[in-house]
Amino acid sequence: MIVQPASPRDDVRITFNDGQIFAGPVGTPLEAFVLAATAQDDGPDPIAAIVDNRLTELARPVLRDGQASLIRLNTADGARIYRRSLTFMMIAVANRFFPNAKVYVEHSTVNGGYYCRVEGREPFTCEELRLLEQQMREVVHADLPIQRKRVPIEEAIRIFEEVGDEEKLALLKQRSKPDLLIYELLGTRDYFHGYMVPRTGYLRYFAIDPSDGGFLLRFPRQNAPTVILPYQPPTSLYEVFTQYSKWLRRLGIRNVAGLNEIIKSGQLTEAILVSEALHEQRISEIADDIERQRDRLRVILIAGPSSSGKTTFARRLAVRLLAVGLRPMPISVDNYFVDREHTPRDENGDYDFETLYAVDIAYLNQQINDLIAGKEVTLPEFDFATGQRRPGQTVRITPKHILIIEGIHALNPDLLPQVAPDVCYRIYVSDLAQLNLDRYNRISTTDVRLIRRIVRDARSRGYTAAETIARWESVRQGERQWIFPFQNQADTMFNSALPYELAVLQPLVLPLLRQIEPETREWIEAKRLFSLLRWFLPAEADHVPSDSILREFIGGSILEDYTPWTSPSL
Repeated sequence: MIVQPASPRDDVRITFNDGQIFAGPVGTPLEAFVLAATAQDDGPDPIAAIVDNRLTELARPVLRDGQASLIRLNTADGARIYRRSLTFMMIAVANRFFPNAKVYVEHSTVNGGYYCRVEGREPFTCEELRLLEQQMREVVHADLPIQRKRVPIEEAIRIFEEVGDEEKLALLKQRSKPDLLIYELLGTRDYFHGYMVPRTGYLRYFAIDPSDGGFLLRFPRQNAPTVILPYQPPTSLYEVFTQYSKWLRRLGIRNVAGLNEIIKSGQLTEAILVSEALHEQRISEIADDIERQRDRLRVILIAGPSSSGKTTFARRLAVRLLAVGLRPMPISVDNYFVDREHTPRDENGDYDFETLYAVDIAYLNQQINDLIAGKEVTLPEFDFATGQRRPGQTVRITPKHILIIEGIHALNPDLLPQVAPDVCYRIYVSDLAQLNLDRYNRISTTDVRLIRRIVRDARSRGYTAAETIARWESVRQGERQWIFPFQNQADTMFNSALPYELAVLQPLVLPLLRQIEPETREWIEAKRLFSLLRWFLPAEADHVPSDSILREFIGGSILEDYTPWTSPSL
């Protein structure tokens, strides 16, 4: 091998993970390389790229050679970037045509979208919403650049002082970094938590619809990135979000800056106690509703996604039911798994423990009906080490008893097809709402559940943060298939969100995230969570009650070993 002097190159090269290599002048935007690599590609739109294991905007100039993989619309990062960019475009257009309107982006909707409302004026009329959508489409057609600039924090403060954005100014009080990334479109300069598409031409898929005093900004879901699903009127989820907004107003916490002020002023204990009292009030309301229907109800079904707090909720509900004279008895669906050799397999040939059909549905239905009929039943126990069922406790229940079945499939009508529907009460539990950073920088409840799970997995299961993050997308796929489609089957919903929880989780999860190797794909997700959590002041867990939903994740729950079943002969 001969080594010889060489002249400096005046180009840079990007090597994509499919083997394609493209060269261009130093400083060429990444977008140009991506467009060249996908010129013959009919897949979902590329929205960003991972370059040398860093999530990178397409507008960024390429200054050195790199290895790249595409981030498309049908990925979690791609969907986040698209929704964020679409929100910015909507805000920029609204600022131009309705300068007195303060637009708030409140919460997500079932079919893909955000519920939005305005302050400072009357709600937008249908004609104004049509104008807003029309002007947004014209901006898409114009393919305007979304410009980005990193500015000193002092300049960012001046920008938000000029437009009177008190929420941003309050948020920046907690900013520890000396600068801030500002985006600009149609004269609107603003901060958004996360990256953007380079130009408005990428934002082709959206719709605007009036909804309950506000409006919906609708966009595609991740698994169908070019499809706007049909409009769906407000559901019971909307009532949950409305209730949570009332709770926040009662607590005097409107956003993350408000929570930080409470922490700094030493008033967090009161906020914790009131938040927990509101949870207890809601659990009591559900227990009272069940008690009013005690003559017909024999089965309570509780479902929800990962890290929603289902287990603690079920145990707290059991305590409340005891207080109103009912005798709750838990039934674990996991004990009705089919023997391992009969477990369905997924597309990769691996056992699929998430599918409904990993459960012996016929056996479960038979035993539930026998229990309701007052017959003596020997419950099964599933041995996860051997993958086999074995006989467990023999029980008989009385009319005072009510069965509690908690699991991911509990709301699926195909779980108990042979049990009379009118003896069942269905509850959907999830972290359904969270504080936002400000008027339109949302905090995803999915992110909160992931943070909860990282802390719990490290404490009780011995998993690293990298292992939990690596599993998360498959967990989410299972939720989209087996949980979310059935949430509207619920008779009621319980929102397990706590306004203060990220402040308590922050000092517990940050050391776990720091242990992730920077060269790994999981580090990209860890960096994103780091960036979010830096906006929160840390809080101690000392005053979190021992029966709190949060204790299921941080430890110290008085309910951890509680089983509401003491006498199988009753």
